[in-house]
Amino acid sequence: MLINADRGNPLFDRNFNPYLTNTRTASRWMYEPLIMINPLDNEQTPWLATDWTLPDADTIEMTIRDDAEWSDGEPLTADDVAFTFEMLKEYPAIDIKGAWQHIDTVEVDGDTITFELLTDDVPALPIIGATYIVPEHIWSEVEDPATWRNEDPIGSGPFTLGNYNQQQYSMDKNEDYWQADSVEIEHLILPATNTQLDTVTRGYDWAYSFISDVEGTWGAASESNTWWFPPIGIIGLIPNHDVAPFDDVHVRRGISLALERAAIADSASEGYMEPAGQTGLILPNQEDQLDPTIPDSGMIEQDTDAALAEFEQAGYTLEGDRLVGADGEQFSFSLTTANGYSDWTRAAQEVQRQLRGVGIEVNLSLPQPAGYQQAIANGDFEVAIGGMGGGYVYQAYNSLLSSEFYVPVGETTANNFARYQNPAADELLAELKATPDPAEQLELSHALQNIVYDDLPVIGMYYGGSWGLFNDAKFTGWPSEEDPYMAPQNYDSAPLMIFTRLKLANGDDQ
Repeated sequence: MLINADRGNPLFDRNFNPYLTNTRTASRWMYEPLIMINPLDNEQTPWLATDWTLPDADTIEMTIRDDAEWSDGEPLTADDVAFTFEMLKEYPAIDIKGAWQHIDTVEVDGDTITFELLTDDVPALPIIGATYIVPEHIWSEVEDPATWRNEDPIGSGPFTLGNYNQQQYSMDKNEDYWQADSVEIEHLILPATNTQLDTVTRGYDWAYSFISDVEGTWGAASESNTWWFPPIGIIGLIPNHDVAPFDDVHVRRGISLALERAAIADSASEGYMEPAGQTGLILPNQEDQLDPTIPDSGMIEQDTDAALAEFEQAGYTLEGDRLVGADGEQFSFSLTTANGYSDWTRAAQEVQRQLRGVGIEVNLSLPQPAGYQQAIANGDFEVAIGGMGGGYVYQAYNSLLSSEFYVPVGETTANNFARYQNPAADELLAELKATPDPAEQLELSHALQNIVYDDLPVIGMYYGGSWGLFNDAKFTGWPSEEDPYMAPQNYDSAPLMIFTRLKLANGDDQ
């Protein structure tokens, strides 16, 4: 399999430490998580853990499988799992999933590992479950796991490192892998250079990339080329609630009602993505979570008259082609997005055009990506384009709404960039965090959806995509709309499941 999943950044270093940001992509196919989680719908599949229970809301018990081993032949045990978490505690810089934000203690009894949590914390399960597990007999000898390059990796996954040079590296099937019978790929080749032209012309079996005119480029390059671009997040307008007038819900509703989301989606994503509703859910992925009482599944239709009525309640009136406040000044604001994010820039330009139609002047601010990230983290913006939703419902709403992330403008936060504060939302999040009852979780999710729908902490516009490009000539069984068993991404843990589902196109003759 020729796979476009890695590239020099800027150097093609031989680094297979799965906890480092500059690691080779395939390091996360050699080390496995306890639970496989589909980013599309948060479906959880047993992996290195065969099962788990939550005897109460502050305890997780997992059974570690007894048929897994490391690629050097040593058995994989619950002691390896406990060692991994204790190592991450000692070196918090490599706790990339944030497990120790939730864990108090870790204990082993035979093949069972018990995590005592800091508090009632049902959402801790997928975070702990997604953590990569490493072998104690190798990593206990490492002086500093936070800097170690792990050039000759020993993992538990379906592939081991083959040849390596500065142009590409190869991976060979691990014949002793615990799911070896389900893996029909013998070798992977990962080149260091992957331009968009390479993606189209090089003959890849699997690539992951937003690509303009996918049918006329990737599709035209081979009759065996297919693609699947499912929604995996929501792109929206982030109003800064610490900056007037965006602290006024009538202003936020007016902006929302003035937007024609289908036109924004078409412009931003070249028609690949659909407009998104105002619940914070990704549909149809999370259809089972949707509150059926919310009109039109949360979709907000463009309505100029309704928009102007909302603005009027906030003290703005339309005079000619200008929406003016009580001071006689035109309503204007700066819309911030990252320079180089071409789809977001097109979305910003379409928003600018549409809001001009209700008398609002929008000025675009396009800092470089690092400057954009700093601006939204520090609150140095009026309105920004950004994402919300995706994955586990609690995590999505907690990141969007929780006052725990609130800091004043000028201070840095990692979530809740809108600086939204609502005691009712905080109370619902605390209840959702503490209840293991699925029926209660759904009821609380519905309540949070209604807050997002009614109060518009962020204004949803269109879905962001997961850009899977496949070739069926050698391998079939790729994830698809008909069989969405995993997001089509070839980074993080997702490929581990995909590799076990692919079949040789021509069986034993291939």
